[in-house]
Amino acid sequence: MASPSTSRPGRSLAILGLILVAMVTAMAITGTWTPRLGLDLRGGTSVTLQPKASGGGKVTDTAINEAVKIIRNRVNSLGVAESEVTKQGTGSGQTITVSVPGASGRQVLNLVGSTAELRFRQVLAEAPAVNQTVPTPVPSGSPSASPGAAPAATPAATPATPAATPATTPSTNGRALPEQLRRATATPTASTPAATSAPAAAPSAAAPSPAASAPAPVASAPVAPVAPVGSTLTPELAAQLQALDCTKLRDAAGGSTDDPKKPLVTCDQEGRTKYALAAAEVVGTDVKSASAGLPQSGTVGSWEVLLDFTDSGTKKFGALTQRVVSLPPPTNQVAIVLDGQVVSAPSINQAILTGNAQITGSFTKQQATDLANVLKYGALPLAFEKGEAQSISPTLGKDQLRAGLLAGAIGLVLVMLYLLVYYRGLGLVAIASLLVAGSATYCSVVLLGKTIGFALTLAGVAGLIVSVGITADSFIVYFERLRDEVRDGKSLRVAVETGWKRAWRTILTADFVSFLAAAVLYVLAVGGVKGFAFTLGLTTIIDVVVVFLFTHPVVSLLARTSFFGNGHPLSGLDPRRLGARTRPAAASRGTRPSRPTAAGQEA
Repeated sequence: MASPSTSRPGRSLAILGLILVAMVTAMAITGTWTPRLGLDLRGGTSVTLQPKASGGGKVTDTAINEAVKIIRNRVNSLGVAESEVTKQGTGSGQTITVSVPGASGRQVLNLVGSTAELRFRQVLAEAPAVNQTVPTPVPSGSPSASPGAAPAATPAATPATPAATPATTPSTNGRALPEQLRRATATPTASTPAATSAPAAAPSAAAPSPAASAPAPVASAPVAPVAPVGSTLTPELAAQLQALDCTKLRDAAGGSTDDPKKPLVTCDQEGRTKYALAAAEVVGTDVKSASAGLPQSGTVGSWEVLLDFTDSGTKKFGALTQRVVSLPPPTNQVAIVLDGQVVSAPSINQAILTGNAQITGSFTKQQATDLANVLKYGALPLAFEKGEAQSISPTLGKDQLRAGLLAGAIGLVLVMLYLLVYYRGLGLVAIASLLVAGSATYCSVVLLGKTIGFALTLAGVAGLIVSVGITADSFIVYFERLRDEVRDGKSLRVAVETGWKRAWRTILTADFVSFLAAAVLYVLAVGGVKGFAFTLGLTTIIDVVVVFLFTHPVVSLLARTSFFGNGHPLSGLDPRRLGARTRPAAASRGTRPSRPTAAGQEA
């Protein structure tokens, strides 16, 4: 394997310069100049989750451990944020404590505290979230009443078959209340005028006689021939929907009452609409994977969650969509329910048999990513009572950070002094390489904190300090190979290339071992040790880049100067001080020495 080409050291230096300029430019664009600090250095937010068994079960150690694993996976999916997920206590009194650094902790805690119970349910009825009074049209004999009511009644009369769509009553916010719901919740005294006054409210909405148009929706409401039990709107569900108050439901844990085998009356997450839903036909365990992405329709600023079902989930979802596709609104909608609340309730225009679906709901990128993460890693095996989030102070503080940075600075100064004393002028190259590596490391830590949420802890600072020695090792390997070539009597320009050919494999091997150790430690460790492994691996990669794109090209350029090329005593490459082997001058010129004759004269 040939060594990397260094015939153009200026090109290597230009590439490294472009990389550094790009990193600084990215920092300027994002307006971020300092790294994110971890929980032990800047504090954060902590919340205690109290598990509770659902369905009469018990809180077991197995369920607690599974919940800790799922919550930790959710947190790690957000990036290297140095969060802590621990369980405390024993037996049924165990709790889970989640601590997240920084001001964004509350958002993450809301994410990990979600049970992520996903259901797909057919919509039986929907209504505005604001509770209505008795939804009976007001009879009016004036000619102006009909035009005023026509706009609200027209959407309900859009389908071709009048019997397929219940007559509607205008509501205060522009949404219509189904006639079937109105008849189920109205008192007997109020139902009689409603039936007689319906034709007066919208005389042009139905062709048959007014007397027969009111009860027709209830008598001929379409029902799928293979509809499962619980897929029709009963008077009891209608009464529950009418009595539902979404302002109170938003303060309750919706997931605790979401039984997939029973119909559900609930609200959407914004508290704007309430729904009566059929029993769940597809549940979260039927989802194989989830991811966030932009819709193909190109809606600006709106993200969606893409779902991929299992084989059994594909069959269930296909049967559900195939059954509701021909039904009238709102029964042709399938509500996506997460933790007892409706995320979205899209209309089904065609049967979906491919095993893929989308959850839409005007999500931002962060909201779609969070929802995909909780669905990807599965539902928590327990329900939780979320305690109040509390701000926690730094466990170490600025004094400890200053002490760690001071220790790193002292170590760096000592290394620089040693390099100057031992390598003299060549030590300046090593010091410059350390400064370049330090600059690249700082920029990387800042940018990673902005992009993937990497938070620098004291353990991470320790990893950066250890990396100083690893980086200096690479320079020493190269310089010693270079000095060995000079000892063999080679000129410096030749020694630079031959020494590099022997050194670069050793440098790569040593750095690969360090990176492998950091990678294994990162995968197996948790908490602060993970931060140590991350910074160690990061600086190892930067060390390789600096040695190849800075150290060797700079030495190649210096070898062309008289100070280093002629082996000045202060250059660190003086052949006499290194004990170089000298060759006879004649031999070095390619001539042979003369032989004396018998008379003592030269031949």
